Amino acid sequence: MSSPKAKHLSRGGGGGGGSPVLGATNGRYEFKSLTKPLSSDSATARLRASESPTRRRGSSSSTGSAGGHGPSEEDGIRLNPSLFRVALSSLLAIDLWLSKRLGVCAWEDSSWGSVRPLMKLIEVTGHGIPWLAGTVYCLYKSDSAAGQEVMLNLLLGLLLDLVLVGVVKATVRRRRPAHNRMDMFATFSVDRFSFPSGHATRASMCGRFLLAHLVLAAPLRVLVLLWVGTVGLSRVMLGRHNVTDVAFGFWMGYCQYNLVEMLWLSPQGLQGLLGQLA
Repeated sequence: MSSPKAKHLSRGGGGGGGSPVLGATNGRYEFKSLTKPLSSDSATARLRASESPTRRRGSSSSTGSAGGHGPSEEDGIRLNPSLFRVALSSLLAIDLWLSKRLGVCAWEDSSWGSVRPLMKLIEVTGHGIPWLAGTVYCLYKSDSAAGQEVMLNLLLGLLLDLVLVGVVKATVRRRRPAHNRMDMFATFSVDRFSFPSGHATRASMCGRFLLAHLVLAAPLRVLVLLWVGTVGLSRVMLGRHNVTDVAFGFWMGYCQYNLVEMLWLSPQGLQGLLGQLA
């Protein structure tokens, strides 16, 4: 017959509550029940540590740098080229539209087709072959050293113009307008491209050259300026070039004259250069 003390112990163990006085089996069972709250407490501690203000601040700052300022800067970087492309496309569209509207002499049945022969004559006056031939003839016929010096540098400027325009045309390779009629005078391989207008560069450079180095009366100076503008206008009216081709050609010819002035040669300097090469 069990004692009251043993019954009390068995009744306390059977309750399985939180009694620290346990037998071997009950002790093992109670040990497991005591370790479960410890594991849940450690998980809670880790969760609180992960949600601490320091980690939240760090994660928010990293998220802000990755998702706040970063994409906005990248979007700004991506936005500028897109705006540039839109502006360039709009400019080219306006250029094509305006060039087509001004190409009134492109064909004989165009609105100003009767003026086409006159425009073609002006086209020849701005061609490189007449200018080269005329400059060589004047250089050969010139008796004064000053005249020979002027014609010599004009010849060098014309040759420089041919080289630079050919390089730019071969690099850009912009096609001529679709309404152009390929009946130009003495064309070469690069002449199938339109940017820039060689007639415009030549007219601009030669116009500045003549005004700077020839003594001309006021009416003749006005005629030189009118010739330069008419050559450029004829390129658009005949459908040979777009407006931007002619505008860039005028600017390029203006700068070419500055280059000719920097590379100016005297007859004595040319003879010395030829002697060094020989």
